[in-house]
Amino acid sequence: MVEIILKRGKEKAAIQRHPWIFSGALEKVKGKPENGEVVKVIAFDDEFLGYGYYNSNSRVAVRLLEWDENQTIDTKWYENRLKQAIASRQFILNDETNTCRLVFSEADFLPGLIVDKYADFLSLQILSSGIESVKNDIVEILKAELNPKGIFDKSDAIARGHEGLAIENGLLWGENPPEFLEVKENGIAYHINIAEGQKSGFYCDQRDNRSILASYTNGKKVLDCFSYSGGFTLNSLAKNAKSVTSVDSSALAIETLKQNITLNNFDAEKVTTIQSDVNKQLRVFKDSGELFDVIVLDPPKYAPSRSAMDRAARAYKDLNRLGMLLLEKGGLLATFSCSGAIDIETFKQIIAWAALDAGKEVQIIKQFCQPEDHPVRISFSEGEYLKGLLLRVL
Repeated sequence: MVEIILKRGKEKAAIQRHPWIFSGALEKVKGKPENGEVVKVIAFDDEFLGYGYYNSNSRVAVRLLEWDENQTIDTKWYENRLKQAIASRQFILNDETNTCRLVFSEADFLPGLIVDKYADFLSLQILSSGIESVKNDIVEILKAELNPKGIFDKSDAIARGHEGLAIENGLLWGENPPEFLEVKENGIAYHINIAEGQKSGFYCDQRDNRSILASYTNGKKVLDCFSYSGGFTLNSLAKNAKSVTSVDSSALAIETLKQNITLNNFDAEKVTTIQSDVNKQLRVFKDSGELFDVIVLDPPKYAPSRSAMDRAARAYKDLNRLGMLLLEKGGLLATFSCSGAIDIETFKQIIAWAALDAGKEVQIIKQFCQPEDHPVRISFSEGEYLKGLLLRVL
């Protein structure tokens, strides 16, 4: 096995079980490993640190996956890891919910692998060359463990380019999922499009937050921004919201949302759907003087890396400033960030700036986070990407 020697003093993170070793920490590579090959990582003083995937194209030169020198990274190792991850999610799945995340990358000691369950289908995202090299083994293990109707490769994230991987989007095994697959979450039915939808097909990371927010919407006028397939919209309707206005720039998202309203037999007369850029539409509402009781702001990732933080902070601040200006006095703003580079304290500071610019007094009444199927390893804080606040705007 190829050995990677770290520079003196660069072993601390690995000893603390952080899974990333950056290229600048490498002193020597003993051999010529292929990208995705498992290598042995050793400290400058010859202390064993761990086994991990090597990639010469990435800033993260090694992604550690095992710290026990006596372990062998073979098919059995992957089987054990996958079984452990799947077993830890079984309590989530029931008659009311048949979709969740089964494998969450570094959090489950499988860096670069995401597996989502959608009813009888699985959707995979492979983001590291190490997982790509054992993709066939992963598929075989998932087939044996879960007996799905089909396994779909949704590895179309730009991040694959950092590992020297091409985009993949297609069937890996079994049946192709239908264009609109029906899943259930907290008793609400959704049509999702795995092949053409965003991410792996659905945002199951907001499962708990959708339910929590909906409990505040009875009899309220709700604005759901970046509504996608209607998670917050549908949950609000289920809790008897007076009306919901749903805004998204995607025609497919709006069409899917409309289908989901019909699928659940909700009153379509209560819902106004608008296909538009959210920031542009918020300004239209502001100019017309329209106000809401509850507003949801769930934008895409504004800060994909720390280098984008300043630009992202400005975008979050302006978005939330507009949201605050569109609320009735005492109204509620549920605001989220899925940017891992922005932690909760930074997000709170951005909200404070937005409140100052809007001339509003704001109270934090609840803090949102990602659910149990998106766990955060204590040694890998980067896995805590989703955060949110429920604000009362005075």
